[in-house]
Amino acid sequence: MNISILGGGHGGYAAAADLSEAGHQVRLWRRDAAALQDVVDSGSIVLKDVRGARAVPIALATADMGAALSGAELIVVPSPATAQADIAAAMAPHLVDGQVVFLPPGTLGSLVMSRIVRAAGNPADVAWAETGTLPYLARKHGAREVNITIRAVHLPTGVYPARHSGRALDVIRGAYPAVHTCGDALSGALMNAGPIIHPPLMVMNAAPLQHFDTWDIHTEGTQPAVRAVTDRLDLERVAVREALGYAAPHYPLADHYDNDRWMYGDAHKKLQKSGDWREHIDLHHHRYITEDTELGLALLVSVAAWAGVEAPIAAGMLAIVGGFLGRDLRQGPRTLESLGLAGLTRQQMQQRLHDGEWA
Repeated sequence: MNISILGGGHGGYAAAADLSEAGHQVRLWRRDAAALQDVVDSGSIVLKDVRGARAVPIALATADMGAALSGAELIVVPSPATAQADIAAAMAPHLVDGQVVFLPPGTLGSLVMSRIVRAAGNPADVAWAETGTLPYLARKHGAREVNITIRAVHLPTGVYPARHSGRALDVIRGAYPAVHTCGDALSGALMNAGPIIHPPLMVMNAAPLQHFDTWDIHTEGTQPAVRAVTDRLDLERVAVREALGYAAPHYPLADHYDNDRWMYGDAHKKLQKSGDWREHIDLHHHRYITEDTELGLALLVSVAAWAGVEAPIAAGMLAIVGGFLGRDLRQGPRTLESLGLAGLTRQQMQQRLHDGEWA
């Protein structure tokens, strides 16, 4: 399959190497041409995992969006939600009917990006999909080297507009067999694990994060009190899903810690053992705040209020982060209010997510 990977982060390099090694024709796009040059010069990415390290050839590495998207059946955007608007604007002149865009995860980016493409004047009938996590726990170890600690075994995925679900999921499964349907894009957004696992780790580890040069929030930072808050926060997410009629499995985050039924299987011990998550984290600028809290957690709080579900942990966590950032996060850009969806009834929301806004 012809696949485009958009983004030069951990997930982008992991996807480019992994899918190339699986036999797909992969084109990797990164806006920073200088940072991409080592991959361009070598024509490969060094992939490391349990099988060791090897150089995996990449069909094309480019800073030219048109060249990256031309002929692509599947477009994977494993970039932070904070980058989605800029990427959508760059994609807009090049998308064509029938292409599938996969956001792992999305934070309702499927709706946001589709709007940007339409507003740019491109009427292409594109399917947008989003899932609950990156297909990989991965970290880059150099300019063209990426280490994959574990691959996802379950990828619950929602599609926008949902009328394209069958076709979109068939295409995505050609690259990621672990993908399965979870309904529409809002269901996909409510599978996002980042807004559940990361805000409590950031808030409850704030002092050591600011004191030490590096800190492993998944080892020293994951203590019983933190786990207790995370579990309660996740119960709120599941309650919102159930109130909206979304079916199980909800992939409770407790499974990430306690057994092998979560999206990555039995991953937590492997994540800790890798040492790749011992890092410097800036409480104001790290994506666990800018993406998972300011966007993802704010979306959860907004949807909970719209659905009439009590979510005190989510709301309190959002307020605390707003406290140290110095602003109110309840009206962030991914809330239903900011997206112009808060006034819809549940039936209207379902119809909008099924048909799309330009059906």
